[in-house]
Amino acid sequence: MREERLIAKAAKLYRRKALPDNSCITVGNLRHNIPPPSGPNQQWAGDVSYLKVNGEWIYLSVILDLYSRKIIGWSLSRNRTTELTLQSLDMAIESRQFEPGLIFHSDKGAEYGAHVFQNRLRSSGIRPSMNRHKTMTDNIHVESFFRTFKTEVFHGEIFEDAEHLRDVTKWYLEDYYNCVRMHTSLNFKSPVQYERMAA
Repeated sequence: MREERLIAKAAKLYRRKALPDNSCITVGNLRHNIPPPSGPNQQWAGDVSYLKVNGEWIYLSVILDLYSRKIIGWSLSRNRTTELTLQSLDMAIESRQFEPGLIFHSDKGAEYGAHVFQNRLRSSGIRPSMNRHKTMTDNIHVESFFRTFKTEVFHGEIFEDAEHLRDVTKWYLEDYYNCVRMHTSLNFKSPVQYERMAA
């Protein structure tokens, strides 16, 4: 029945809860005033977005390669925890070949500042970078992706169950967005096509 289906709505912005000063690590913005990446696996960026499904929050963590805008890691969960962002980071690390010194950029959220997440970055040879204070535009590419994702996937969509939600997300990210969807900023190529041109 329709009332038993899951109806997704875009989440409203809300203020993060205050955290103790010693609860997580903060770092500077390494991407500020440096050139954009000239090839894959030089700069990655991640963020978490919020979707409301029948009164329940669902959290989506993604990681983009900022050269091609390709989604290289993602995770979907009912729980907003460091495990959510670690899963997307592990997917990115396992799926890519990169040299030490790669930059990973995020906001200053607790999921990214957690010691276990920061340790995973550093042990993998990845340099952490975070938004400047009150400067939301520092992570504009991921914010732009989420706007596109919500517009093309979730607005008005009805999901039969949680697995359907996950299946649609997987299809959109891995099959459509990465391989088919053209980007004006990539000379009307898909992320996969754009990376092949750089090979």
